[in-house]
Amino acid sequence: MKTNIIDLGDKKIVEIISNEVIIKNIQDALDLMANSPSDHIILHDYNFEKNFFDLSTKQLGEILQKFTNYFVKLAIIGDFNKYPSKILKDFIYESNKNKDYLFVSSIEEIKTIWRE
Repeated sequence: MKTNIIDLGDKKIVEIISNEVIIKNIQDALDLMANSPSDHIILHDYNFEKNFFDLSTKQLGEILQKFTNYFVKLAIIGDFNKYPSKILKDFIYESNKNKDYLFVSSIEEIKTIWRE
């Protein structure tokens, strides 16, 4: 696993670069936050356990709640159209409005949103 620091002036964002699954459970998320040099983290959808985006498992909500509890912002890059759930699409829409966790398709989108 490698990291890339993106400097937005008053914010430093750490992009986690790995083709592996990094977040399999809540403890993995806590470990990532504890070892991160920033309170703004970027991951890719393939860095999460396969069923993470299945809301019926409650894993997504539980892990994102940990990010909220520790005041860490998370952006997930991916093509979320591949997940057919309307409930997930609604969840993504609401999350993106709040800007604490983002579901986007590129780093440029993240920079634009978090630069505000």
